[in-house]
Order: sequence, then structure tokens, then C-alpha cells
Amino acid sequence: MNEKVAKCLLVSKVLVADGMMTDDEHGFLEAMMTAEGLDADDRRRVIELEGWDDAEHLLRGLPLDQRRALIAQLVDAASADGRLSANELATIRTLTAELGVTD
Repeated sequence: MNEKVAKCLLVSKVLVADGMMTDDEHGFLEAMMTAEGLDADDRRRVIELEGWDDAEHLLRGLPLDQRRALIAQLVDAASADGRLSANELATIRTLTAELGVTD
């Protein structure tokens, strides 16, 4: 797995935290996968959540500013449908701690 796939997997993890992914959230994920240049196989991995438990470990090695930017992206993704559910917020908080991002 590479960094780009790992980032998309974390977005997926947040988006499915409340048990559903809206069309707007799905669109956000699709746009992110396109922006990251994921090929068909990598997209399949993200959609099938393949390796999502390993994504945090890989991304924890990023510089702090990049990890903070990723957390902001997770919030944007979860808010893509106009609301941030309690489960999505809890997942973002957990990922924030797992990525070692503290203020």
C-alpha cells in the first residue's frame, strides 16, 4: 500500500463510520481518488476497505503538517453531506490520536 491509497482508506473509514455513505460523501471520495491518481486496482482496494487497519501506521510517519492537513481533509469528507455525525466525529478523533496529531 502506498501513501495515496492509505489517505483514501482513512477517508473511507470516516465516511462509513455512521453506517452509510451518502451520494455527496461518495462523490468526495471519488474526487479524492481521482486527485490522488489511483488506478482501478487501488480504487477497488479503497472501496473494499482492503488494508484500512494498516493505513494509520503508514501515515503516522508523515510530517506533522501533512498529518494535520489529512485530519482537516477527513473533516471535510465527513461534512460533504452537510452534517457531521457523532460516529464520524468519534472516528476522526480516534484517527487524530492514532496519527499522533495533538494541539
